[in-house]
Amino acid sequence: MQFGCSVDTGAYKSAMEPSPDVSAIASQIQLAIAPVFLLAGIGAILGVLAGRLARTVDRSRSLAVDFAGYDEAERGRAAAELHLLDRRILAANRAITCCTASALFVCLVVAVLFIAAPGEVGFARTIAGLFIAAMTLLTAGLGFFLYEIHLAVRALRLRSGPHEA
Repeated sequence: MQFGCSVDTGAYKSAMEPSPDVSAIASQIQLAIAPVFLLAGIGAILGVLAGRLARTVDRSRSLAVDFAGYDEAERGRAAAELHLLDRRILAANRAITCCTASALFVCLVVAVLFIAAPGEVGFARTIAGLFIAAMTLLTAGLGFFLYEIHLAVRALRLRSGPHEA
């Protein structure tokens, strides 16, 4: 005994299978997911960097306002700390610039993934070049971040004085 109705399987099959255009778009979306996660990570790094930069700028402003009221020894230590804070601000700005540029290149990778025809060699090289540029900029940004952390530790030791360093 056979259940079901007699349906033209050819018509049913073509209605259920996605068209090649939909399949290609779905494939491109799948390829774009990994760079989007990378963008989320870069965004988190940028949030940390922006917070550190804001605190550094606030500390620098606070020292500059109080500078005139310090005695000679405190003024010398404050001047040294201001110098380190200026270097920290520069390092944080460079890290933010590199990480933001990296995010821009990742966005371009995603855009080119949607523009490119699958398997097209010219686009594959473009995508690879953009991704390499993004990773290079992210690496540079993280390097500046590490340098900024190093300077922050030096400023902390300077602030605590020679007896605790």
